Amino acid sequence: MRYYIIAGEASGDLHASNLMRELKEQDPVAEFRCWGGDLMEQQGGVMVKRYRDLAFMGFIEVVAHLPTILRNFRFCKSDIRSFNPDAVILVDYPGFNLRIARFAHKAGLKVFYYISPQLWAWRSSRVKTIRQSVDKMFVILPFETEFYSKFNYKVDFVGHPLLDVINEDLSVLKQELFYTENKLDNRPLIALLPGSRRMEIEKMLKVMLSVRFWFPDYQFVVAGAPSLEDAFYQNLLGGTDIKYVKNQTYSLLSYSKAALVTSGTATLETALMNVPQVVCYKGSILSYLIARQLVKIKYISLVNLISGKMVVPELIQDDLTRKNLTRELSLILNHETVRQTMYTQYRKLKNLLGGRGASSRTATLIVQYLTGK
Repeated sequence: MRYYIIAGEASGDLHASNLMRELKEQDPVAEFRCWGGDLMEQQGGVMVKRYRDLAFMGFIEVVAHLPTILRNFRFCKSDIRSFNPDAVILVDYPGFNLRIARFAHKAGLKVFYYISPQLWAWRSSRVKTIRQSVDKMFVILPFETEFYSKFNYKVDFVGHPLLDVINEDLSVLKQELFYTENKLDNRPLIALLPGSRRMEIEKMLKVMLSVRFWFPDYQFVVAGAPSLEDAFYQNLLGGTDIKYVKNQTYSLLSYSKAALVTSGTATLETALMNVPQVVCYKGSILSYLIARQLVKIKYISLVNLISGKMVVPELIQDDLTRKNLTRELSLILNHETVRQTMYTQYRKLKNLLGGRGASSRTATLIVQYLTGK
């Protein structure tokens, strides 16, 4: 069968690539045409657009790039028509993918959505679009089943794919080799995960780095986004002794005593790697003010949202200052009670996530829905 898959971010590329691998197990003659990244291409996908050209963050940034976004919509629709797939598989990335879902449904194509948009946070009105245009939604967070049931829409909870990814990727470099290859000294590590988009990283990394002088006994190491060139990080880190690593985030986390993490999937990855963390987020003032009026959730990090309580500290917008970040980082580094409490809550979090096998379960369901078997 022929699958057209759209992922617009680094995490989408990762989870879509694992889904593609499992689809090939179920459907050995599968053909893939993709919007995504290197990982999807490695699974045999013919790459149409790369996610690094699609990632626009915040309301203001989207408006500024509107002509490019509209061109991408037109091109995508034309490309889907030409490929004529058996199924369109959309991976998160709702601003773009929900529009494509409407188009594909009207074109008579099967539409599957893997990793639900966070409609429980804001714009729940979009559920109407999903009910009308998406044949099957596969959700990865336990509370999403109940959320959709309120709208009389049945979804399949498949578990969280990170449980598989982290289990597979724990063949991390030996610590001595990791230190040597990345020219690190003997001090313990603090991992900095500032995000995957240029604009996001430029905002977050400056404030994360501002605390390093208060922790001279630690070395700070940045997890670089694989889609961004070395020169981007060299420019941001110029004049400092801060190192950055690429394609080694899990190795970095496995040897870190704590992490400063931009909100998003990385907060959950950090928790599953059992690393105490402080969650950080700061956007443009106007984007933040608009979001504050629209977003209906109590927490910003997935760790706290899934747990239903404050497990990891969150510093958002005006609260993200050097003083506050220094205080919270000091707590998770130096107070054993704080660290042990966080570890306990991390274990409970893992039990909520549905166990391993999300990609395999999703692939099986997609093939069953397509073939009727």
